[in-house]
Amino acid sequence: MVHSRLIKPILDEVYPVISHGKGIYLYDADGKEYLDGSSGAITAGIGHGVQEIIDAMHKQASEVSFVYRSQFTSVPAEQLADKLSSIMPGADYWSFLVNSGSEATETALKIAIQYWQEKGYPAKYRIISRWMSYHGITLGALSMSGYRARRSRFTPLLEDYPTVSPPYCYRCPYHDTYPTCNLKCATELEREIVRIGEEHIAAFIIEPIVGAAGAAMTPPPGYYEKIREICNQYNILLIADEVMTGIGRTGKMLALEHWNTIADIVTLGKGLSAGYTPIAATLVESKIMEPIRKGSRLIMSGHTFSGNPQSAAVGLAVLDYIEKHDVLRNVEVNGLYLLQQLKGLQFKYSWIGDVRGKGLLIGMEFVQDSSKARFVSTPDLTTKIISKAKHHGLLVYPAASGEEGVHGDGILIAPPLTITVQEIDKLIKLLDCTFNDIHLENTQPDIIA
Repeated sequence: MVHSRLIKPILDEVYPVISHGKGIYLYDADGKEYLDGSSGAITAGIGHGVQEIIDAMHKQASEVSFVYRSQFTSVPAEQLADKLSSIMPGADYWSFLVNSGSEATETALKIAIQYWQEKGYPAKYRIISRWMSYHGITLGALSMSGYRARRSRFTPLLEDYPTVSPPYCYRCPYHDTYPTCNLKCATELEREIVRIGEEHIAAFIIEPIVGAAGAAMTPPPGYYEKIREICNQYNILLIADEVMTGIGRTGKMLALEHWNTIADIVTLGKGLSAGYTPIAATLVESKIMEPIRKGSRLIMSGHTFSGNPQSAAVGLAVLDYIEKHDVLRNVEVNGLYLLQQLKGLQFKYSWIGDVRGKGLLIGMEFVQDSSKARFVSTPDLTTKIISKAKHHGLLVYPAASGEEGVHGDGILIAPPLTITVQEIDKLIKLLDCTFNDIHLENTQPDIIA
């Protein structure tokens, strides 16, 4: 085997060489087919090899692929900003185009702090976030992330932003149940604000549905309405990290729509280009832009490829495709079908503790038994499930779970938003084969007859 100089996620792992993709399928160089049950990293929202997107890429490449944002603007970048503002619910947003979700959330952090500086409140510089959250891998984004496994190596360099409990109904931090809990996980934010002092807090950042750090952890009704009320009461901005959930993943353009809530700043990524090119965006409500426009007239952030016309053209083509093919309706209908089928597997395998999520972002948490204890006899069950699923030709995504987000096992099921009922049936069949393999190895409790 030829020595590889490419730094991969696991250095000594042997990865299949990808050949091509079409629809919800990927094919490696040996011809093996994989059903993309996770849209890669919950990214390939409209599937692979879509000709309309390829045509848009070719057209833009034939005109211009790069200009520097401090020298020029471009038609695709201007149109994408207008398009995003027009399709976002309830607010008029400006767009700061970047290259990745991590850059988008870090830009959101900077804009939130700068907003208060421009208004004459420089002491409002702190961000509050939740444990069991993930907002990106750059140092600012990682400081906002309450994902212990990803923080641990860099803790001395990070800010202590995560302080609030997540809305983890399956493992309620208050050992209570909804609705008699009275949304204690939401009102905890208010106590934290009082402890820190609202005069020091710029913003509270949330993932509407927690992805990799919580296996599609989904808050109960009323949670975000209460969060919005608290932020308003204490004069704190609300940042919605919709990098994973945005652009239709949950059946709405933004996941916060499920809770009738509007954020001051929104971050998008992943599905914005559906994986065809790197692009992300920080959306800033007009009222947040106003003091900056009247003040410095400059947002102190940016990257070489920010506002790249090639990527902006792709983002536009993806949004047009989603509208033209009524993709959100497909997510709403087929998402319910996928959830129903996954809950069917939960009845079959007693060690599937919880199935949760919205649209085509569904998480599964695995437990030893009804005590919800972690697996002791099967270390790293998540990795084993992912490996066996890949062997069967199914791609799924790892997710943290368990008490405080550690020592738990979970996966995300998040296929392209264009998946059909027949393709969902095939996904379920492959997942069932995967779970059956786990059972046959006698590493899990028996299957319920």
